[in-house]
Amino acid sequence: MKKEYLIYKLSETVKTTCRIDNDLFPKYNVKRGLRNEDRSGVLVGLTQIGNVVGYRRLPEGGLEAIPGKLYYRGYDVEDIVRALIKEKRFGFEEVAYLMLSGELPDSDSLQSFRELINDNMPLEQKTKLYIIDLEGQNVMNILARSVLEMYNFDPNPDDISPDNLMRQSIDLISKFPAIIAYAYNIYRHSVYGRSLNIRHPKENLSIAENFLYMLKRSYTELEARTLDILLVLQAEHGGGNNSTFTVRVTSSTGTDTYSAIAAGIGSLKGPLHGGANIQAANMFLYLKENIADWTDIDEIDTYLMQILRKEIYDKSGLIYGIGHAVYTISDPRAVLLKELARDLAKEKQCEKEFAFLELLEERAIVCFKKFKGVSKQVSSNVDFYSGFVYGMIGLPQIIYTPLFAMARIVGWTAHRIEELNFKSKRIIRPAYRNILDEQEYMPINER
Repeated sequence: MKKEYLIYKLSETVKTTCRIDNDLFPKYNVKRGLRNEDRSGVLVGLTQIGNVVGYRRLPEGGLEAIPGKLYYRGYDVEDIVRALIKEKRFGFEEVAYLMLSGELPDSDSLQSFRELINDNMPLEQKTKLYIIDLEGQNVMNILARSVLEMYNFDPNPDDISPDNLMRQSIDLISKFPAIIAYAYNIYRHSVYGRSLNIRHPKENLSIAENFLYMLKRSYTELEARTLDILLVLQAEHGGGNNSTFTVRVTSSTGTDTYSAIAAGIGSLKGPLHGGANIQAANMFLYLKENIADWTDIDEIDTYLMQILRKEIYDKSGLIYGIGHAVYTISDPRAVLLKELARDLAKEKQCEKEFAFLELLEERAIVCFKKFKGVSKQVSSNVDFYSGFVYGMIGLPQIIYTPLFAMARIVGWTAHRIEELNFKSKRIIRPAYRNILDEQEYMPINER
């Protein structure tokens, strides 16, 4: 039997062996996707790190949509971001400190933490040479492989004591910007034949500033501050988001930090999770090129309805950047990012593009409700504006999702530390209901 035919034959069996009737999930009380019937998440754990709020439970039962809120260690993220903007400070390091320790740092502690981050940011020579050899088409894959390789350079990779976990966490937070910058420059060199520019991080720069310096050398103050706030907004999103839950699941086995974080990177890469920012950016580009009048509501609605009917664009039926599993009335990250996008659009003379994106957001919500015929309110999520902002900063699309990882490594490491320091450790092991009848084994000569 030819290999090609065997592969075809095996793949054909999937049509029947992987088919499960959707009606069976409620029949057996199975929470598909770990979601309840009211679309709220199934409670599978407790945490003190992040809290995502999009609704409140009514005394008589059911859910009521409320404006979205996001909390880091009990602090409203909107309060954190508005304070950083008002005081003109870079805040990602402060949020990292808060996540890891559970406390807001004072000035001296924050300065020492910044110095620790800067001291750990440069890559070891072995790591640099390893990344140079990792030529590939996807920076997320290079990032995951680099993280796994860090295991070999760690003198104590399997130690899960609090001290060692904290050391590893700070090292990962510090090195992600350099790894991503190196990986992109090597990709740019190997794929497009561009000059290979390797810049070492500078002392006394924030993570956002150093990343922009290593990636593209020159940047404006507004670009750096906008990127810093973006990192703050994406640093954590509760223990139930797919990549963080992946880190917690793998961490519950007692595996090493690098294996757990690599698993989280693999989860974040997916187009239904972190990769959605690229999908939203591509959709915006498609609509910008195909809609003749960016102010014509009727024309915009026509295109959006065609997208929902799976007639155009990628025919997925999805308006990327619209809707969220938890947020209903608003995504607080999108609200804040929209304000930053407006300011940056003025600097970059992209006001017309911003106005078009803002109108798309408004009409997409209207069209979604009209098409679905449901009372559930939807809003834009953080992906709707993030790609637009990255583009104005001058960042290439191939690193949009790695940038998400550069922010989320803070939440991942904080959740890993929490998971491994419960008083009563228990491996996360949910159950699946088997719906196939028992079969009688047949000897091979009778088949």
